[in-house]
Amino acid sequence: MADISIYKILSEAKQYFSESNYQKALEKFALVLQNDPDSKEAYNGVILSEMALSGEGGAEALFDYYEVLKSEDQESADEIMRDILDNMEGTLEKLTELLSEPLRDKLEEENGILYEDFMQILHENGNNFKEVFENIMFSTKVIITKKEDFFNFLDQLIDNGYNDMAINYLENALAVYPTDMKLRKLVDKVVEKKESIED
Repeated sequence: MADISIYKILSEAKQYFSESNYQKALEKFALVLQNDPDSKEAYNGVILSEMALSGEGGAEALFDYYEVLKSEDQESADEIMRDILDNMEGTLEKLTELLSEPLRDKLEEENGILYEDFMQILHENGNNFKEVFENIMFSTKVIITKKEDFFNFLDQLIDNGYNDMAINYLENALAVYPTDMKLRKLVDKVVEKKESIED
């Protein structure tokens, strides 16, 4: 199977997973694995899909974490995820421990805060997104690990006039999830905002 075809099937598999269609995701990941047995991404996708289908808690959070890791370093992300999956005991507590410790370490290293902590600061400051965001954007990195938080963040950026920044995030996200309807709606929203400013 050609590389481009494998890439397309992997994209479809990830899209199905993000839409909670775990059976379809499993079938697509398995198809890639049959044609490319060395694909670490397909192997990890099969395991995550099986976890989700079995109702095991945390599969979605782990999938989102995997996407975050891949955006930084594809090869090491595949290895890290395979190690996690191979050693998992299948409990939510274990998953939380696996996710939170490295993430907390990373936050300390990069002077970052989790999105939920950013939202807490926002709440404490009267939900003034623009003021809070401008106070931290040049000194602190906001770490987003959940897809819904990412959508919320983009929504806030657009509502508060950070259209160019939102477009930059959207372009990167659409490269991973080209058919995601929520992303498409956000694109329409930011285009409308920019057009209304230009009129």
